[in-house]
Order: sequence, then structure tokens, then C-alpha cells
Amino acid sequence: MILKHWIVGAIAIGISAYLIPGVSVTLLGALLLAVVLGIINAFIRPVISLLTLPLTIVTLGLFSLVINALMVLLADIVVPGFDVNGFWNALIFAIVLSLVNAVFNGMDRKN
Repeated sequence: MILKHWIVGAIAIGISAYLIPGVSVTLLGALLLAVVLGIINAFIRPVISLLTLPLTIVTLGLFSLVINALMVLLADIVVPGFDVNGFWNALIFAIVLSLVNAVFNGMDRKN
């Protein structure tokens, strides 16, 4: 089950990187990025989200998009074979990645 989620995550990363001109990823980078983003989202993102909760409430949740972009930029620093050119490309990548993952998860629930 974990292997399936890992592969689907890597495919979603590849599709998202293909759609965004300022993002590039290699095959090995996509596989490694799926693991690193999973770790970042499990351990670092909850702490950052808790610390920025007042700002997220004031912006009606839109600041969570900024947090997602910052997590992508953090992964860009850690993962070789993954390159994001700037904050706005990271923000768009995070949004597209979320949408592609939602489509894959929706297809998985129908089966």
C-alpha cells in the first residue's frame, strides 16, 4: 500500500513538474521528492501551521498556500534532481500537485 502511494506521488510530481515551466525534476528526483515531501508534511508542516495559525485565520486560510510553497522550496534545497525557480513557481507547483493528487485519490476511491 505504501509503495503504491509512493509511486502515485512520484507520478503526480512528474505531471506537475511537466505542467509548470519553472520546475524541473528527474525520475530519481521525483521518487526522492515524494518521500521527502511526505516527511516534511508529516513532521515540519504541522509545526509551521500551528505557529502561523493566527495569520492563517486572518487570511481565511490563504496563508496555507504560502506554507505549501515554502515546504516545496525546502524540498528543493534537500532533493537533488528537483529544481524550482522562485517562490511563485513553487506556489503554482504546490497548487497543481494538490489538484493532481486529488484526481489520483478520487480515481483510487472509485476502484
